[in-house]
Amino acid sequence: MFNNKFMDDLLKHRTNKEISPGKFYPLGASLTTDGVNFALYSEHASEVYLILFDQAGAPPSDIIKIQNRSRYVWHCFVRGLKAGQLYGFKVSGPTNPLLGYRFNDYKLLMDPYAKALTGKYKNTENLLLAYNCLAHDKDLSIDNRDNSLVVPKSIVVDDRFDWQGDVRPDTPLEKTIIYEVHLKGFTAHPSSKVERPGTYLGFIEKISYLQELGITAVEFLPLHEFYIDDFLSERGLTNYWGYNSIGFFAPESSYGSGSFPGSQVNEFKTLVRALHKVGIEVILDVVYNHTGEGNELGPTISLKEIDNTTYYCLTGGKVDPYRYYLNYTGCGNSLNLANPHVIRFVMDSLRYWVEVMHVDGFRFDLASVLGRQGGSFQSCASFFDAVSQDPSLGKVKLIAEPWDLGTYQVGNFPVDWSEWNGKFRDTVRKFGKGDEGQAADMGWRLSGSADLYADDGRSAFNSINFVTCHDGFTLNDLVSYNQKHNDANLEQNRDGSDDNGSWNCGQEGETMDLQIISLRQQMAKNYICTLLFASGTPMILGGDEYLRTQSGNNNAYCQDNALSWFNWDRVKNNEAMLNFVKKTIALTKKYTVLQSRKFFIGKDLNADNVPDITWFGKNRLAPEWSDPKLKTVSYRLDGGEEKSELGRYYLFLIFNADHCPVGVDLPPLENPMRWARVIDTSLPAGEDFLDFGSEILLNPADVYIANPRSTVLLVSQS
Repeated sequence: MFNNKFMDDLLKHRTNKEISPGKFYPLGASLTTDGVNFALYSEHASEVYLILFDQAGAPPSDIIKIQNRSRYVWHCFVRGLKAGQLYGFKVSGPTNPLLGYRFNDYKLLMDPYAKALTGKYKNTENLLLAYNCLAHDKDLSIDNRDNSLVVPKSIVVDDRFDWQGDVRPDTPLEKTIIYEVHLKGFTAHPSSKVERPGTYLGFIEKISYLQELGITAVEFLPLHEFYIDDFLSERGLTNYWGYNSIGFFAPESSYGSGSFPGSQVNEFKTLVRALHKVGIEVILDVVYNHTGEGNELGPTISLKEIDNTTYYCLTGGKVDPYRYYLNYTGCGNSLNLANPHVIRFVMDSLRYWVEVMHVDGFRFDLASVLGRQGGSFQSCASFFDAVSQDPSLGKVKLIAEPWDLGTYQVGNFPVDWSEWNGKFRDTVRKFGKGDEGQAADMGWRLSGSADLYADDGRSAFNSINFVTCHDGFTLNDLVSYNQKHNDANLEQNRDGSDDNGSWNCGQEGETMDLQIISLRQQMAKNYICTLLFASGTPMILGGDEYLRTQSGNNNAYCQDNALSWFNWDRVKNNEAMLNFVKKTIALTKKYTVLQSRKFFIGKDLNADNVPDITWFGKNRLAPEWSDPKLKTVSYRLDGGEEKSELGRYYLFLIFNADHCPVGVDLPPLENPMRWARVIDTSLPAGEDFLDFGSEILLNPADVYIANPRSTVLLVSQS
């Protein structure tokens, strides 16, 4: 039963609204012309109350006991309610953390299906309370402080929106160029000079920049409503990246203009519509592996007290059998994707973002957790089966981060999934800085990672190739720092990876040495060429195109400031690098062999006596892949394999990671074809990348001297 205070409130706020049983579907708050249907799943609750509010910080206006339950769903219909109505739930049931039950009727709970919240959760008192409970062998579930006045409220949302004939770009993977970016960070810096910095609407003002760059898809860091950890708030920091979701249907409120309750929903849709109009897809980085409620000492927000044993993986065992949480994520808890309702919950969320919000794909954080069934990863897990048969999800991009706290599953996801290829990142970094024994693996990565993806029906473009991402060094810092410099995170530089595959080119950090600066720019261009010319779907970290820096911080998850933000002044100061990246993207789109879906097999497929790919070592012989000192990889691609307005053409690529110049023997050509230089990253800006029609013919054309630590692209076409 509910506590006495709540029962007193119930007597004060008896509703005069017209209530009917309503329906058990769909879950959440569903707006109709006559009112709102509310439906909340809780298998183990004994009583559920719907709490209505006129204002976010005011006492309840109505308290409604939900009398009807069907299939573990508590439901009612309230006539007369409209969009913008604020609400929450109070749920009563057994309170026994040892058995996994954490019901606490003092707490106002967020609707798991809420489509918008009135603001951010601030739970600064919880940490002190947690220490107190732990010291007395107690649990946060016994906290008897009513929070109804202070926590954000769920908002009833009208899904109607003028999409203006919105059409999905539906770009195939082989033609996709992904740009990973933080929505707020893109325009938060004063140098952005946008009207609404750091917001959905502010991002729209900079879309033309992405168009000019040649991007076809933006991959936003999490935009689901997220929780800011107490330990970060105490340090004056914040959860900048947002990997702590609490609202799987709600766009992050702090990125909205706040012009009216729930305005962030229409503003997100406006952003999607604007990106689609210029042919750019929207991919959301989503966190369904855990929630911001953390472990047994974490905050009370929603799932933990609505039905803890349903939503979370609990430890079991003889001592305190269900008090603690299985932590495959390193974030305190793991969602229980073995439970049919939790699968439905996540699937409903995914469908909502596709069907109602018009997004084009998802990147699943720590996706190996989603495939854990019985504790171990299975590519045929129930969640993957549910995704594979869903018609709404069959038309969008599904990208896995294929690892979690305890398992690394690169290459093991189902056929309809792509993957962040961590092996590509690691190999390219090591090879690029000249480590020995990397050439053979570099060959696999450049040609689409067939060793990982060819045996299960996937293509080279199921490999999402990246050299840098939000988690780690930026491209500039990869070539400027040997070690991480995370002191600003206030963890004594203990956080973040110690294995970065980076090289500072001779001096740690910022320098005025022109030779070092030149070498760093050359190295950065090498990595850009490798990323864009390798078979697979390239993903560029936002800002790498102009050498954005985080001053050596490789874990800037808590830095919502100029350290992480996009500095538009630096864009202007690095136009040479920016132009190089633009041209490289354009060249990748132009030469269709660089966007082939098929794996290269080293055979002549179009009867021109030239294999689709040919690897070259010394004297035009095959490379000695087993030689650990091999640091130069070169190969020819037959462009005639793909239809192109360019007709017959060949590309010859040289990746020289050696600190010495290397003479590379070029394969002969039939007359009148000649090899011509397009790219040589060792040359000064303006000469390093020659425009179409101004390529320099090689004379003689039998050997090319690749300068130390350089990338070369030659072309021959009839």
